[in-house]
Amino acid sequence: MSLEEKERIIIPDDNGEEHLFEVLFTFDVDDTDQSYIAVVPVEQAEDEEVEVYAFRYEEKENDEEDLSLFPIESDEEWEIVEEMLATLAEEDEDEK
Repeated sequence: MSLEEKERIIIPDDNGEEHLFEVLFTFDVDDTDQSYIAVVPVEQAEDEEVEVYAFRYEEKENDEEDLSLFPIESDEEWEIVEEMLATLAEEDEDEK
């Protein structure tokens, strides 16, 4: 995926309203066999400070386009995601 072709997904909130998010990255954790996705609201994507949302996800086997998202609830999972965010932020800074 090139930088010009940012992947976007729609995520409904608790009230059923749909919001458009830009995918920052996805990654798998081999030890736990879990997959994670980090996204930012499209309207904040170009801002200096953005609110990053992260979820554990599973791809639905019968539909390649559809994901099931699950909230990250354990501290261990958050540590993994935060470590990945920090690594990517460092790589981004190195490229500038």
